[in-house]
Amino acid sequence: MPKINRDGVEIYYEVHGSGPPLLLTHGYSSTSEMWKGQTAALSKHHKLVLWDMRGHGRSDYPDDASAYSEALTVADMAALLDEAGADSAIVGGLSLGGYMSLAFYRAHPERVRALLIIDTGPGFKKDDAREAWNKRAYDTGDRFEREGLAGLARAARGMLAQRDAHVIELLPEIKVPSLVVVGAEDAPFLAASDYMAAKIPGAKKVVIPAAGHAVNIDQPQAFIDAVLPFLDSLPQNAIPERMVRS
Repeated sequence: MPKINRDGVEIYYEVHGSGPPLLLTHGYSSTSEMWKGQTAALSKHHKLVLWDMRGHGRSDYPDDASAYSEALTVADMAALLDEAGADSAIVGGLSLGGYMSLAFYRAHPERVRALLIIDTGPGFKKDDAREAWNKRAYDTGDRFEREGLAGLARAARGMLAQRDAHVIELLPEIKVPSLVVVGAEDAPFLAASDYMAAKIPGAKKVVIPAAGHAVNIDQPQAFIDAVLPFLDSLPQNAIPERMVRS
């Protein structure tokens, strides 16, 4: 199993296919396995990089609570692109993975060719709304702690909980092609998807019928039918990818 070592934390990843790099990040409490129904289609013309966030799947579950954060997750994503020999990539994910993709753009805009934001919220401008979200995140962490899933509990407190409004305030400044995808039955994220599609300049939005939060699992073919035309529309020139890694 390929892994990269991030200051003693082993991060699991997979690379499928070749072509323009595409980095996808799973949602909270899921794993890279959530993309298995799309792996063949997405890797046909792209170098598809999948991975398990720290505290999830086949990556490590560090005991130190400070080993889980937005900044460390973004740094893990950058290290994965380095490992894949990609100076830049199409970056996307579902739910927490989509939020981290936006956070990655904020930190490394030069490394993002396009954004694929799936069943995601961009955070909160108002402190009270963020506090309500964080209470749910901590309650989720407490539940997983009681169930003996300490890694997921620490990930909820360090990665699912949010500290500021930097990501939502970033949206009007995004300068890359962006696709927002949401399941029609994913009620908690419909308004957030509308908001992102309106605020990100030139963003496209697709609502997939008869799908909930795990839109790519609920409607795998409809999801691919929405995503592939977007990927095919991206300019294929000037894709910086390291041919040789030292």
